[in-house]
Amino acid sequence: MRVAGIIPARYASTRLPGKPLIEIGGRPMIEWVYERARQARSLERVIIATDDARIAARVAAFGGEAVMTCPAHRSGTDRLAEVAAGLQAEVIVNIQGDEPLIDPALIDAVVAPFAEEAVEMTTVATPLRSREETADPSVVKVVVDRRGYALYFSRLPIPSSRDGGPVERLKHIGMYAYRRSFLLAYARMAPTPLELAESLEQLRALENGVRIRVIRTEHDAIGVDTPEDLERVRALVSS
Repeated sequence: MRVAGIIPARYASTRLPGKPLIEIGGRPMIEWVYERARQARSLERVIIATDDARIAARVAAFGGEAVMTCPAHRSGTDRLAEVAAGLQAEVIVNIQGDEPLIDPALIDAVVAPFAEEAVEMTTVATPLRSREETADPSVVKVVVDRRGYALYFSRLPIPSSRDGGPVERLKHIGMYAYRRSFLLAYARMAPTPLELAESLEQLRALENGVRIRVIRTEHDAIGVDTPEDLERVRALVSS
């Protein structure tokens, strides 16, 4: 089974302009992500999909592979699909460009079900560990069925507990793997009502009847969305 990892990377960012090129330990963030992805045993190829020549030039400088994509894309998935359309891989992994400490084993974990089950799409979740994260709408939660397939994703703390008793809540980690044929069809689907209401693109798949296999992990990915996140990652790298 041929598998390609694609890292969407755009220069624009509201809180951290030029985020892929911000230096961590003397190297740009995008290089950290690329090198971690290259350690995944399941990936035959790792490609950075960007719409900015500055990012492409920096990727070339450290020996990575970058592909220029249309600047008009609405989402990273659209950028992913543009690159995937020109590949022969059977499975495409969407690797977030702002998680410089991503565990390569997680990449292998989201790929594994494609060799064992008739799945179209997989993703990752980890137990929520604090009340702050549970209440934070920027932390996406997922509820799964007994076979490990997603029932729903939300920014709210789902599932609720009517009597106040303990319930397990899972934090969604935004890494996805897709069967290439489904990814290309998915990118052509119109946005759906729940997707728009929650501002969560993965709900488009559920609303169209496509099941998403959720891989559970104890690893908690650290995304860099704010200056505080950046300093946290820099501290971990230097320790």
